[in-house]
Amino acid sequence: MQKQPTWKLTMDDDLAHRSSEIHWPDGFSPETAEIFSHTEILVHAPCEKIWQHLLEVTKWPEWYPDAKDVRLIENDGTILKKGTTFQWTTFGLALESKVDEFVPSSRVGWFAYAPGSEPNFYHTWYVVPQEDGSCLVITEEVGKGGDATYMRQTDEGLMHRGHEMWLAALKWVSEDK
Repeated sequence: MQKQPTWKLTMDDDLAHRSSEIHWPDGFSPETAEIFSHTEILVHAPCEKIWQHLLEVTKWPEWYPDAKDVRLIENDGTILKKGTTFQWTTFGLALESKVDEFVPSSRVGWFAYAPGSEPNFYHTWYVVPQEDGSCLVITEEVGKGGDATYMRQTDEGLMHRGHEMWLAALKWVSEDK
């Protein structure tokens, strides 16, 4: 009989690998969060192409299966920018998100919350060009409050695994697979 693997994703593992280049708004520090996730992937495509996929939120459902019903609320265009509010459903949860940080072709971060409530999650993307023309894509997320505590207690690796799937889908669409 084969022994089952004992490897488990933990917040401590993600904290040990977090990027020092990620900027966090007040109250959303990974060290004091109830849950935190760090994931990254090397994509063999230009960062500009990856960036475009990240900004075109209404197209996420075309390549990321856990993004549904994405629509921009406060934006006069079709892509994310500083201050953009968007609503969407992910993993069956209806969320509203508002872009807080926006550095073109480099980083974007947004608050996430149930519509009508205070922000309790903060999600960020950081794209880093590599010398060979590929791009390192890092995504991190902090959660605080009761929902984040419940998530950590019931399935500490859930957010990490969800982000791994998102990164894999981003890699697939960016590398024209």
